[in-house]
Formats: sequence, structure tokens, C-alpha cells
Amino acid sequence: MPKYHTSISTLPHQSYDFIIVGGGTAGCVLANRLSENPNTKVLLIEAGSSAEGNVHTEIPFLGVALPGSDLDWKFTTVPQKGLNGRSIPCARGMVLGGSSVINLLSWNRGSNDLWNRWADVTGDEGWGWEKVEEYYKKVRSSLLFLPSRILTLRIDTHPPPPPSSPSAHGTSGPLEISLPGHPTQLDKRVEDAAKELGGRFKWNVDLNAGQCVGVGYMPSTIGHGKRSSAFTAYLAPILHRENLSVLTGYLATKLVATSDEGGEKVVKSVEVAKKDEPGPKNHLASHSIPVLLDSPHVGQHWTDHPLLANHFVVDSKEGFDGLLRDPSVFGARMGEWMEKKTGLFVDSPGNTQGYWRLPSSSEKEDNGEGWDGSRWGAETDPASGPHVGHVEVIFVDGFAAFGGAQPPKEGNYMSVLTSVASPLSQGTLTLASSDPFTPPLIDPSIYTHPFDVKAMVQVIKDTLTFLSSTPWSNFLVGPYGPLKEALTDEAKVELARNHSATVNHPCGTVRMGKKGEGWLILRGSERLIGGVGKPVIPECHIQAHVYVVAERIADVVKARYEL
Repeated sequence: MPKYHTSISTLPHQSYDFIIVGGGTAGCVLANRLSENPNTKVLLIEAGSSAEGNVHTEIPFLGVALPGSDLDWKFTTVPQKGLNGRSIPCARGMVLGGSSVINLLSWNRGSNDLWNRWADVTGDEGWGWEKVEEYYKKVRSSLLFLPSRILTLRIDTHPPPPPSSPSAHGTSGPLEISLPGHPTQLDKRVEDAAKELGGRFKWNVDLNAGQCVGVGYMPSTIGHGKRSSAFTAYLAPILHRENLSVLTGYLATKLVATSDEGGEKVVKSVEVAKKDEPGPKNHLASHSIPVLLDSPHVGQHWTDHPLLANHFVVDSKEGFDGLLRDPSVFGARMGEWMEKKTGLFVDSPGNTQGYWRLPSSSEKEDNGEGWDGSRWGAETDPASGPHVGHVEVIFVDGFAAFGGAQPPKEGNYMSVLTSVASPLSQGTLTLASSDPFTPPLIDPSIYTHPFDVKAMVQVIKDTLTFLSSTPWSNFLVGPYGPLKEALTDEAKVELARNHSATVNHPCGTVRMGKKGEGWLILRGSERLIGGVGKPVIPECHIQAHVYVVAERIADVVKARYEL
């Protein structure tokens, strides 16, 4: 039997117990877990194909080239008022494994505060960290979904890795996670600066141990120098299962209700285009689309992390700028990776990251017990708790070409990517027409909430403070490009509006909530699974949460149908 089917006519079964629409990150997890029972027939449908043999998806350093490629849906937003009328790309993986195949590999499981907030928002204690931790400690089997069921901490670095907290990580899951495998000239400077400054900028030995404030080394979905994705970890190893069929090159255009339980149509799927499905009644009616279930929140609350690349001139030639300009050097690095799986290409371009809380004027606020709403343009603290940062920084040993910036043809640079980790701007995902092949209208409404603007300005200023510490002397020359001219807060606002993109972390358009509040997903049901279902955007990189949600929902489904 072939690994993949490209025609419905070749499928081995006329009917299936579960049809999973979308072979992305969550879809691969579900396909694996639901097909563990050999008596359960599972069909996985993916609009894209497999990226097997595509070396660019395997080499971590080359991940930056995958958005915009043939493995990407190539969506763009509508013109953004908060970005001075610019439209920006919205990268989503159109490939088996989804965005886990084309992302930049960062792995943050989030703080305990975040998971507890999810439990409060959904009214489901199963999302709280205490329940998650209980699974972790109690069972070392298929019920271990975070982190043991998912995360295998691989220490395969050269030289030995920075310290971490092994007790906070699992070792039996299929997905490989590692710390940076090749040192850069920035790593020690970042660590020393954090230790020198302390306070909000403190050094954090492990950002995945429950408290996510501070600066530390960035874990990534990399094992043995190669990308570890939902495809390589969850789907590829089980393609031999006779009860699993994988259909590629098909786009789902319609949902058919198969039963009616408790007055609610039951739709068993992962992700589909918003055609013939539950959603806002008036919007669907305007496109003459039948409504299965009127859920006014569907398509609303789109939230993403705004991202700005800040560039600096450095007095060193050790960064990757020269490599990108010299094909012979690039080829040598590629050869090293192909032969040994060592060298610069074993990591994504950033080895270190940090999550900082916004500065306060009182010790009480520093402890997370107070919030100056008038100062930050938000009545309440948008972060999930005191162990959560409001903003993020990533340190890159070269010129990071984000937000339309083009790498200079000469010179040496470093970049600091700044992001708002707890944004309050919310947008929409709506239909452009009733044609399922027409891209949707994506409006993330970036920088439409004053908090996000103020937070981005502050993290730019914090970056300058961080880089003014002793470890950067005799190395950092100064800001480069538009950042150099952004001397006032007003100028920094315009810098952000003219050059920001997003981290491609869209969340919230079918988010979970409490029963009776109009949400589509109720108390962790299996109807729709993936990044869009998060009740509150994680204050960190989101791929870990997609895996966790899918793992838990797989258990919910299996329990419901006694599998």
C-alpha cells in the first residue's frame, strides 16, 4: 500500500471512523494517536504534499527561507492601519506536518500561569498546570502528554550545552528538543549582560521550567542537527499502519453533519476553510453559505505577536553576514552539515531569547501585584501572571531580514528581534467570497491597541539598555538603519509601524470557552483543534501548545469513543 494517496479512488476503505481534515501539526498528532488502535480506521487529508527529501526543511539554519516557498499557503493580510497601510505575509505550512515544517523551531511550553489562565477561561481544570503536571509525574505511558509524551530532550550539541533543568523535561516523547548546538559570538555576551544587569533582565537557566521571565538559551525542535517536526516525529514513523490512510493534494470545501447530539451538530475535523461550517450566521449568509451552527465568535479575536527586527553594526566578522555573501563559504558550511550534522547550520539563526516584564515604578508592581493601567494603555495586566513576560527579544548573530529589510551588501551586523508577547490587538478572519479556493481576508489589526504600541516602544528602549552593558563594549558599534534615527518615542512608534511584521502565531479565531458563552469549542471538545483554538494567545512561541492541545484532545476522543 502506498504511503500517500493522491486520488480518492485509490483509498483502501469506503468509510473511516475518523476523518482528520488538515495534516498540519495537530493533524499529525491526531493521526498518530487515533490510529494506535488497529481496529480504528483513520483518514488524514492534507491540501499540500510531503516534504520528504527537501533538505531545506531538515537544515535548521535554512528555516528562514521556507515561508513564501511552495510549502507555504502564501497568505497575506489586508492593508493594516497600524502598519501605515502595509500588507504583510502570513506564513502557514501547506505540507504534511504543517507549520512545524516551515517555522523557526522555537520551543516554549509557557509558564504555569498561562495554563492556569486557560483553565479559568475555559472552566476546564484539565488545562491547568496542576493537572498537566499530574499527568507528567504519575504516568510514563500514552497518557503523558506534557512534556514527557511530546518532548524528548536531546543534548547533542558541540561543545557541551549550557545548563538547564532536566527535571522539567520529558525523555520518552517522539519530538526531539535540544539546546543550541553551535555557539555564536553573542551567546556569552548575552548571558554576561543578563547577569550584570539582573532584575527584569536577569539570567534564566531554563525558560521551560514554569517561570518564563528572564534571558536564556532557546530550546528548539531539533534533534541530531536536524529539524524535528510533527511529520518526522508523529506521522512518518506510523505510515506503515494499515488502518491509516493519508490523502494529499485535497482541499476540504464542505463539512457534513453526521449526527446531532444534545442539540449541537457534531463535526469531526481539525481545520477547514470557513465554508459550509459553523460560524457567524450573518457573515455566512451574506455569501449564501448554509450554517450548521451559528457561533458568533468564529473568525473573531485573531491575535498575533508583532515582530520588529532591530539592527546594529558590530566590530567583528564572525557573524553569518559574510557567509550569506560568499557562495564558497556557504557551500562549505552546507557540506559540513551534510557530512557531520555539525556547524552553524544545526541551529536556527538565534541561540538566545528573553522574556521581560514591563518596567514598574513600585516594588509591588515588580512582584506582579499591581498594574499601572494609565501608563501602559490597558486597565488590567495582559500577562497571565507574574511569571510571564510582556515582551520578547531574540538575539541574532547577523542581519535578520524581517519586515521587508534587505541585507546590506557589506558590513557586519547583529540583530535583536523584539516582539510583544502579550498583545491586546485583535483582528478577524473572514471570507472574501463563497469560492473555497479564494484566500480569506486576514486582518490581524496589528498595533490597533495602545498597549501593543507602548510595549513595543518599551522593548526597543530595553534592548538599547541591555546592549549598553559592559559585555557589549568593544564589540557593538551602534544602531543601524531606521533604528539609528529613531531617537524619540514618537520616532520609535513610526519605526514599528513602518517595519514590523508578525511572528506568525495566529490564535483565537475558534477559541475555547465556557459553555453558554457562544464559543464553538466547549470544554476541550474535539471539534476543531490547532493554534486557532487557543483561548488566550500564549506569551511565547506557540508550537508547543498546538502539540499539547492535540495530545489532550486525542485522549478526549479516545475516551469518548472507548478506543
